[in-house]
This record gives sequence, C-alpha cells and structure tokens, in this order.
Amino acid sequence: MRMIAGRLLALVPVLFGLCVLSFLLLASVPGDPVTAMLGLEADPAAIATLRAKYALDQPLPLRFIAWFWQVLHADLGRSIQTGRPVLEMIGAALLPTLQLALAALLVSLVIAIPAGVVAATRRNGAADFGATLLALCGLSLPSFWLGILLIMGFSIALPVLPSSGHVPFGENPWEALRHLALPALTLGAAMAAATMRMTRAAMIEILSADFIRTARAKGVPARRVVWRHALRNALMPVVTLVGLQLGQLMGGVVVTESVFSWPGIGKLTVDAIFARDFPVVQGAILVTATLFVLINLVTDLLYAVLDPRLRKRA
Repeated sequence: MRMIAGRLLALVPVLFGLCVLSFLLLASVPGDPVTAMLGLEADPAAIATLRAKYALDQPLPLRFIAWFWQVLHADLGRSIQTGRPVLEMIGAALLPTLQLALAALLVSLVIAIPAGVVAATRRNGAADFGATLLALCGLSLPSFWLGILLIMGFSIALPVLPSSGHVPFGENPWEALRHLALPALTLGAAMAAATMRMTRAAMIEILSADFIRTARAKGVPARRVVWRHALRNALMPVVTLVGLQLGQLMGGVVVTESVFSWPGIGKLTVDAIFARDFPVVQGAILVTATLFVLINLVTDLLYAVLDPRLRKRA
C-alpha cells in the first residue's frame, strides 16, 4: 500500500504538467475555431457572442485557469461544433478504443510469446530465423499500409470480413468480433513483432542462468523448465514493453481507426482537428495521456506481482 500511495502521489505533478502542455499546444495552433464554425462572412456580433461563450476572448492565463477548474470538476467543456459535453463524446468513443487496444494486445501476446519462446529454445535454427524474419516484417510494415492490404485481401478479394464499422458486443457478439478482427490484427502485428524480439532476448538470457541449469540437473522436465521457470522470470522486460505499447496503442490508434472507420478516440480527435473543435481535441489529448500514465502505473505494480524482491524493498 505504501508503494501504491507513493506512485499515486507522483502522478499529481505529471497530470498537472499534461494539462498545461496540452492547453498551451492547442492555444498555439493557428486559426480561430469560431470563424471556422460560423464562416468568414458571419455576423461580427455572433462571432463575439460565441467567443465569449467559450471564453476565447479572455487572456491565455485566465482561459487556462477557467479550463483547469472545469477539469478538476470533471467537466471538459462543450463541443464548439455540436454543443454536446466533451466528456460525453469521449466516453462514447472510449469503449470502442479500449476494445480495439485490448484485442490488439491479445493478438500480439498470442503470437509473440510462443514465437519468442520457440525462437529462444531453438536458437539459430529454422524456427528462430523464421520468427525473426516475421518480426522484422511486422516492424517494417506501416500500419495504414497493412490495414489496406488486409482490406484488399479479406474484404474485397476474399469477402469474409467487413472492412469498416463497429458493432457493440451487446447487440451481436459474432458481428462485433468480425468487425474487430482486421483492425486488431493491423495494430497487433507491429506490437507482436517487438514483443517477440524482447521475449526471445529475455528467454536466451534466462535459459543460461544457474537456476535453470540446476533445475535441469535435478531432472525437471524440459517443458516445465522452459514454460514455468524460465518464462516467468523472462516476463519482467516483456511486461515493461507491453505496458508501454498498450499506452502507445491508446494514443496511436488514429491511423487505424481512420482506415477502418472505427468510432474511437482516434477518429474523434481527427474529426475534431479538421473542424477546429478545440475543446474536444483538448479533452481527447488529456484523457489519452492520463490513460497512458495510469497504464504505466499498473505496469509498475505488476513488477511487484512478478518479482517478490520488489515487494520486500517497498
């Protein structure tokens, strides 16, 4: 509990810095959202009224204080384009993004962990070279290009999976999985490649450790040595990488969601940028960055679960 409390206290200045940085970055973007919304020939009185409504006529420090006070009260403002609460719009888009990120994570782990273990146990063999080659391909392929290839292959040439859209799991679980398959595979491919390489490197190091040689000398079956003793100790760097990648997935789904018309935070942010809907962009950036920080916190706490020595130090 002491370790968790310390990590949570350390998040306070980080989250405040995120608020300041996101606000200043968007405030420095050229263009007037009110003019973009009403048009260049709009009535000056209407422009002044709308600017006053969203506090755009105030000095920058006062605007930040007003916005930050709203954030502290869980109020991210209202969309300039639609008038809806920003928190409501982000909440509606957050669930599809979480579904996509978790599905991509699952795809990557199912591919990467077994491939990394097999590559490490058969080092310099055909399985090792094949897994390494696939990992390099996964790291080299841009996500948008891979997504387009998957659409051409599984939606056009062989029409077995839909190319776009989203179906809630509550309405039709089977159709939801079919719509989720291609974007999850697109996002999970690059993540699987990096995770596989990390798993392979960690397993090679652990398999040469003294306790592994001792376990083998005692007659422990090879499968148990690899999958129970070695893999558990090799997961520490893999957990670090997976935690960082999951946070990156939350912020890096913009391209994939746009390619597959997935109604998540990424697509919401892109649409808001084109519409110069700054409250939505600010809210989306803040929520995504906060999720990234919280995922890193969970990753730190998982260390204590995997390594009892960290619990003793804490």
